[in-house]
Amino acid sequence: MAIRVVRLGSARSENEGIRIGTVRRPPRGVPKANFASHNWYDVWFPNLAPSIETMKLAQAAKTPAQWAAFAKKYRAEMETPEHSHAIELLAVLSHQTNFSVGCYCENEAHCHRSILRALLIEKGAKVEDLNYH
Repeated sequence: MAIRVVRLGSARSENEGIRIGTVRRPPRGVPKANFASHNWYDVWFPNLAPSIETMKLAQAAKTPAQWAAFAKKYRAEMETPEHSHAIELLAVLSHQTNFSVGCYCENEAHCHRSILRALLIEKGAKVEDLNYH
C-alpha cells in the first residue's frame, strides 16, 4: 500500500488506485465526465493545491531563491489545520490502500507536488518513489 505522486493525464500504473487531483483548476476543454477515463483524476481535491496567488509565484519562479519563496509560502498554506488534517489523513490512508495524488506540471521538481510529496512523507506516509525527477 502506498501513495504515488503522478503527473495528471499520464498513463495509469498497475494498482495505482484512485487518482486525486491536487490542482486548483480542472483540465481545460475536458468534459467532467471524461476526467477519469482520460487519466486526469477520479476525485478533485483542490484543498492541497497552492492558492492562486501562491501558484503564480511557482509559475514565475526562475531562480532557486524564487522557488524557495514559493515553497515557503506553499508549506505555510499547508500548515493550516484544514490542510494539515487532510495531509495527515492521506498519510494514514497510505498504509491501508493504494492511491495517487497529482498535478499537471511536466517536471515534478518544479511543481507543488514535489513539496506535497515531502509533506506527506513528513507526516509518515508511505510514498512510492516512481517517476520522481
